[in-house]
Amino acid sequence: MKVVAFNGSPKQEGNTFHAIKMVAQELEKEGIDVEIIHVGNKNIRGCLACNGCARNQNEKCVIKDEVNEWIQKMKEADGIILGSPVHYASIGATMKAFLDRAFYVASANNSMLRHKVGASVVAVRRSGGVPTFEQLNQYINYSEMLMPTSNYWNVIHGTAPGEVKGDEEGKQIMRVLGKNMAWLMKLVELGKDQIKEPEKEQKLFTNFIR
Repeated sequence: MKVVAFNGSPKQEGNTFHAIKMVAQELEKEGIDVEIIHVGNKNIRGCLACNGCARNQNEKCVIKDEVNEWIQKMKEADGIILGSPVHYASIGATMKAFLDRAFYVASANNSMLRHKVGASVVAVRRSGGVPTFEQLNQYINYSEMLMPTSNYWNVIHGTAPGEVKGDEEGKQIMRVLGKNMAWLMKLVELGKDQIKEPEKEQKLFTNFIR
């Protein structure tokens, strides 16, 4: 099994990276491969709202950059980790631009991420971690993914790169998340041939302006 993790921090090995690594270590103990992709330092622009990905049905965004490669990695993975620092109590801008595009392409192209396992982690200096965590989770919820939990919100604290290693409770949260994610992924894999998936419903759109 394979997990692809996205580091939304501008810093390649900042606290977001260390949070992801803590989860990844537990997954790797269970024989699950983890690839970490650094998103936060790339030049990624936001969605154009052109709906070209839905019209073309080619699993690609019309903007030609790294996002299309990452979408395919998400499609091939069994699990996905979304990691972000906190910028003004929100997801880092580059990470959000990536998520908006990638998750819309996936949704518009046969719900590519449906029933994959997805988890979010956040690294923060002081405040805004829970709002950012909730924002990341919206992408997972919208995509009909399956979400493992931990024993608290998946937020770890630190300022200088690596400082999160001193947050004992935060480290436990990441460990428990990694263990639960591995367990859920294995349950999903074992159940594929045993239990029939619920039938996928066509998405309905209701416009409240008449």
